Amino acid sequence: MVAAAPAGRRDEGSRLCCCSPLPPPAAAWPGAGGRQWLLLLLPLLLLSGRAGALVEGLYCGSHNCYDVLGVSRKAGKAEIARAYRQLARRHHPDLVRREGADGESLQSAQEAFLLVATAYETLKDEETRKDYDYMLDHPEEYYSHYYHYYSRRLAPKVDVRIVILVTVCAISMFQFFSWWSSYNEAIKYLATVPKYRIQATEIAKQQGLLNKAKEKGKNRRSKEEIREEEENIIKNIIKSKIDIKGGYQKPKVCDILLFQIILAPYHLCAYIVWYCRWIYHFNIKGQEYGEEERLYLIRKYMKMSESQFDSLEDHQKETFLQMKLWIRENYELYKQEQEEELKKKKANDSRWKRYRRWMKNEGPGRLTFVDD
Repeated sequence: MVAAAPAGRRDEGSRLCCCSPLPPPAAAWPGAGGRQWLLLLLPLLLLSGRAGALVEGLYCGSHNCYDVLGVSRKAGKAEIARAYRQLARRHHPDLVRREGADGESLQSAQEAFLLVATAYETLKDEETRKDYDYMLDHPEEYYSHYYHYYSRRLAPKVDVRIVILVTVCAISMFQFFSWWSSYNEAIKYLATVPKYRIQATEIAKQQGLLNKAKEKGKNRRSKEEIREEEENIIKNIIKSKIDIKGGYQKPKVCDILLFQIILAPYHLCAYIVWYCRWIYHFNIKGQEYGEEERLYLIRKYMKMSESQFDSLEDHQKETFLQMKLWIRENYELYKQEQEEELKKKKANDSRWKRYRRWMKNEGPGRLTFVDD
């Protein structure tokens, strides 16, 4: 005969049995019985996690894309495409509209067709399908699933590398043609300078380019054509005899941006080798600087680029070498002398005096109204 439980505890036990499907606490489980409860709860926990992987707004929402198409997870592309075509023909809104369905049936067909199309778009791409399978297998990483889903949807359709390549090519073409325009403008200007024009004309006469006999008959040209031909001859001689440096020098293909990017690894390796040789020869072994190294130090102290330094006249470079400006102390003294000389020129310049007088009397920010 079993003893009756107290009223309070009997009511609590009845509430647990009637209202709560949870098992008794683990502390009250016997050894073998506790393990049985764990084995029974484990599939339920796995199923609840797998169901949590299907999130509204991602892929097919709360529907499984494989179940929507009626295929297994091991199905190939051909099987997925075949299932999609069959379901698309069955749920196509135009087909349902021709059959005279009511509004509710047409709306459900549109929703079913959209769901089938979404499932096919998800499973036909290998990368998207891989992300979807990973979401089904790892439902707890929902932040990662959101990131992968929207990063693929919002990613540009055009390859970024192609965009960069086209941009670099466009900039390179613009550079090349702008340099050609500057070079032609420089040649055109030099052709108007009397010193260079007279020299080019004498060279052209010596080469017999301007001493041609006058043309007669049908081959006779107008004065404008003859003048244009002579102008082109003079410009060509100037191009061949004069070395233009700086920003107006003759453009080279290797100087444009595209080739600079391609040759960047070579230039980097060459600079590393040059720098190591510099340290070895001049810092470790203590050798004397050569002419090239001395000019490099002078250019470095003057903070000039290579093209700017090359545009200087040869006699200027010779003067720098004679003054031994590659020595830091000599360059500092030379720089101080140049600044003092510039101050003297400004002090004696009438225009600079007027400017200083105007700045003293009027000021840079003063507005005046002149009454005539």
